Amino acid sequence: MKKNTMQMNSAKRWIAGTTLLASILFTQSTLAAPEKLRLSAATSPTDQRAIAMTEIFGKEIQDITTFEPHWNAALFKQGTELEAMARGNLDMTISSAQQISEFFPEFSIFTAGYVMQDAGHQQRVFNADFMTPLKEKVEDELGVKLLSVMYLGRRQVNLRTDEEIQTPEDLKGIKLRMPGTESWQFLGNSLGANATPMPFSEVYTGLQTGAIDGQDNPLPTDRDAKFYEVTKQIVLTSHLVDFNYIAISKSTWDKFSSEEQVRIQKAADDAAESARQKQLALEDSLVQFFKDKGLKVYEPNLDAFRTHVQNEYLQSDLSKSWPKGMLEKINALGTTN
Repeated sequence: MKKNTMQMNSAKRWIAGTTLLASILFTQSTLAAPEKLRLSAATSPTDQRAIAMTEIFGKEIQDITTFEPHWNAALFKQGTELEAMARGNLDMTISSAQQISEFFPEFSIFTAGYVMQDAGHQQRVFNADFMTPLKEKVEDELGVKLLSVMYLGRRQVNLRTDEEIQTPEDLKGIKLRMPGTESWQFLGNSLGANATPMPFSEVYTGLQTGAIDGQDNPLPTDRDAKFYEVTKQIVLTSHLVDFNYIAISKSTWDKFSSEEQVRIQKAADDAAESARQKQLALEDSLVQFFKDKGLKVYEPNLDAFRTHVQNEYLQSDLSKSWPKGMLEKINALGTTN
């Protein structure tokens, strides 16, 4: 946690310096609408999010400004986009709660297991009144406006073992590969498994040899990596319903008229909805794909998993930065509360 604390303090100092810079840049700029909106994101151009931004967002605002996306982090290195926007060097990005939490620790609640229940829940939370102070804080202190939320996918447990999994207790002793950072390892352990760090490139072989018993990823990743060749079941835990934010520089946003802002907001919402529906349809179709490959695919006792995982977070240091009462408000907007 010491490393994370140092990163948080550094981020706060950085924000203090860039807030003044952003105000100077805005004062010096004119209010004429920008001729183009440059977006930089690590997303590949074939990703549903990139397709939606190009084909829907870009086209809906083409009579206002020119949308100029740069995919595969071609313009700015992944993880540096928010700083670039705060400095006035970039107009837009597709960001994440993980990235924003580096500047505002309270956003870490959205990176925890079983906080978001599904794609609809993400939307309801993003549009809720209790989110307004958080969004305004990002605008005021970082100079970044969060326009809309884009559904990324549900992470599921994929195992090489036969035993049916219904509760966290059933995962006891299971070596579950998770990404190597502290937050990811905590999530794996909170599911009841023994979280095991391993590079993604080694996961297939690890499953094949038994070095690990399972791994977690969204279904499209499981298919693309052909994990179905070396596993026997997929447990639809949906323990992390991941998402991104469509974000725009506040100084850029303020250069548009109120009518243009309404148009840009609608374009962002339309793009997010298109990407959301296509990603959900892909996930649904893959359930049958894996069944056809001979895997068992089923849903466990989600209430048992959700209760166990949330309790693990609430008893840990990871939840200390969460706004008081926020988890209860988020849960109240879910289909299961």
